[in-house]
Amino acid sequence: MASACNQGIDAPVAEIKPKEFTEFGNTRTDNYYWMKDRKDPKVMSYLKEENDYTAQRLSKPTTALRNKISAEIKSRVIEEDATAPYFENGYYYYIRYEKGMDYEIYCRKKESLDSLEEIILDVNVIAENQDFCDVDDLCISPNNLTLAYSVDTVSRRKYELRFYDLKNKKALTDVIPNTDGGVVFANDSRTVFYVGKETTTLRASKIFRHVMGSDCSRDKEIFYEDDPAYDLNIYRSQSDEWIIISHNSYTSSEVRLIPTESPYKDPIVFRKREKGLEYSVDHCNGKFYILTNENAKNFCVMTCDSATYNNNWKVLVPHDEKVLINDITVFDKYLVMEEMRDGLTCFEVMDLETNERHLIDFGEETYSAWSKYNPEHNSTVFRYGYSSLTTPSSVIDYDLTTRTKKVVKEDFVPGYDKTKYAVKRIMVEARDGAKIPVALLYRKDIDLKGDNNMLLYAYGAYGISDDDGYFPAIFSLVDRGFIFANAHIRGGSEMGRQWYEDGKLLKKMNTFNDFIDVTKYFIDNGYSSPEKMYAEGGSAGGMLMGAVANMAPDLYHGIIAQVPFVDVITTMLDESIPLTTGEYDEWGDPKDEEYYKYMLSYSPYDNVTEQDYPAMLVTTGLHDSQVQYWEPAKWVAKLRATKTDDNPLFLYANMKAGHSGDSGRYGHVNETSLKYAFLLWLAGIKE
Repeated sequence: MASACNQGIDAPVAEIKPKEFTEFGNTRTDNYYWMKDRKDPKVMSYLKEENDYTAQRLSKPTTALRNKISAEIKSRVIEEDATAPYFENGYYYYIRYEKGMDYEIYCRKKESLDSLEEIILDVNVIAENQDFCDVDDLCISPNNLTLAYSVDTVSRRKYELRFYDLKNKKALTDVIPNTDGGVVFANDSRTVFYVGKETTTLRASKIFRHVMGSDCSRDKEIFYEDDPAYDLNIYRSQSDEWIIISHNSYTSSEVRLIPTESPYKDPIVFRKREKGLEYSVDHCNGKFYILTNENAKNFCVMTCDSATYNNNWKVLVPHDEKVLINDITVFDKYLVMEEMRDGLTCFEVMDLETNERHLIDFGEETYSAWSKYNPEHNSTVFRYGYSSLTTPSSVIDYDLTTRTKKVVKEDFVPGYDKTKYAVKRIMVEARDGAKIPVALLYRKDIDLKGDNNMLLYAYGAYGISDDDGYFPAIFSLVDRGFIFANAHIRGGSEMGRQWYEDGKLLKKMNTFNDFIDVTKYFIDNGYSSPEKMYAEGGSAGGMLMGAVANMAPDLYHGIIAQVPFVDVITTMLDESIPLTTGEYDEWGDPKDEEYYKYMLSYSPYDNVTEQDYPAMLVTTGLHDSQVQYWEPAKWVAKLRATKTDDNPLFLYANMKAGHSGDSGRYGHVNETSLKYAFLLWLAGIKE
């Protein structure tokens, strides 16, 4: 694999400081545990050395290619653009972007789209002189006079809650740190509820009540969630009659209610938590609607009239073993269910007067669809988003009464010609007989079974269904002859709740085996070969990359692991790390010997061995709160010290961002161009 990229400085060699951990009679030696101390100058020095090495060996030699890819990605962005307006409480709201600006401008118009525009928040102003800026959860008071919004300028997902006087156009002195970003107003427009975070673990564990103009440090804590497996969130019901506090673990739920007209009342427990019982609640037209797994693995919809449980839930939409209900949107006269059917998102509409049901037709073999914001409970129009691997995103208003569609916003991608590309959906049989859906995107002018360069992507965790939507950057690979494949492996919920349960806890190996089996299918059937096969995954999908690199390194020419969760045992034994206690139901608790041994069997960091590995690009973020920076850093150091090949191994550490990378609409361009330059260099494609 000789190249100009192999010339220059030597790879960093991390200092070895052995630290032993013994559990259940097994001793693990971690030579790089010291990297956990971000205050140690040696840690920062090591990360800088890795970045310098990546810059010298990868970034610099591929400068022209990266610049070309960056230009291609930017050319697919509409510089001056605006979202489809939605109507709420007397105003039309929308977001627009200006040429040369990285961030959103939030706007509204009173009563008519012909009215004068009012800018309610310009994120470009907030982001000035910041390395990172994420604005989340904008909320307007019922009297339309106060804006609440939350800001993270570090990328640790700790948000500062701020308020703005929309009448007098000035920032208010109410500033609340350390929140999860969630905020709602009571009907008096003075009382605010928000979610506070734990300082160290970052768990969303507290609900506070704040009165506008009062001392924020004296806000009333109205609830504390003491079970570390649970997180809190807060929202208003569709009817606007209730503030809903939702307590969620990965396997159980609990809901509390506060009347929006009576914000000082104690929260009402809707139904006490029960092991294994999951439910979420909305309220509309005098009735509560409950999405629950009670006697329904794939969830069902139930209703009741009372805010307290007394065995009064009635089934509205029964369980279907072939259909997973992911979410519901409630209107006065209609219920819309977001479902997974045969690996695809579907919307099913129920007429609440007749109980008649019908599906919204999408007309493509594979696609992505999602509910948009539908705030008006008396509306007969359901708004959703739609795209496919070859179809740019659009926003569609679906008339629930006439069953007709109106496209209200369709993204235009400059220079894009849909007719050049094809999409194919296949079902790959895994080693145990499971059928894995895989979507392919490729140019029509290639031979699909002509031993092509292929990028195989997957996630496979947390029950997240990874739809096949339009991703404009990927065409910089596809236009250079790559096939892009998205594998819907177990661990997601594409094929129902059981698909998720068969890829978690003591069945997690199915996730890795599925990915390997899909890879072998494409190699065995001539789509690609080990010399042209590449793999990519991020976060939990980065763990997937680490596992398959250990288990089947000979199948891949190169692997990209973004912010990978790789040090499974050490992380899950450390309850001070964000997410740990809440994720025992996903990975298992290694303090239990059965789970310890199983997790140890696949933990990427613990299973690095003396063998040849593919070329690898690993990324991390210094401020990552989901996967701490030291996991990828340690993994790269151990790989360098252990592997028997001389294939390239790069670590890119973003020193200014966290789990999601750089902020802003152009924030991803640099890292994406680096990833694709890495793949194209490995493939011998220079421009």
